Amino acid sequence: MKMQLNKMIAYQKGAVVSRTVIKKDTGTVTLFSFDQGQGLSEHTAPFDALVYLVDGEAEITIAGKPQRAVKGDLVKLPAGRPHALIATKKFKMMLIMIKSSK
Repeated sequence: MKMQLNKMIAYQKGAVVSRTVIKKDTGTVTLFSFDQGQGLSEHTAPFDALVYLVDGEAEITIAGKPQRAVKGDLVKLPAGRPHALIATKKFKMMLIMIKSSK
C-alpha cells in the first residue's frame, strides 16, 4: 500500500494531532502534527524510537541537550533517556517505536 505521509495528517490550530499507522506487539508507527509552540513534555520510554520529520521544524531535547530538527531529519530517541520536543514552527513527524529489550 502506497502512502504519502505529509497528506495523512493535517495541522490543527493550537493542537497536537496523532494518527496510528501500524500497531503491533513488536512496535508502532504513529504520525503526529504539532502547531507552532505545541510539544510533548519531557518523558522517557522503555524502548528506542526514531523520529522522522515529515514537514516543518522542531527542537528535540535528549538528556538535556536540545537540537534543531527540520524536514527530512531522522532523530534517534534512546530507550530510558529523557526526551521532549517543541514545534519551533509547525511540524509533522513519524514516530517509529521498536519494542525490543535488546
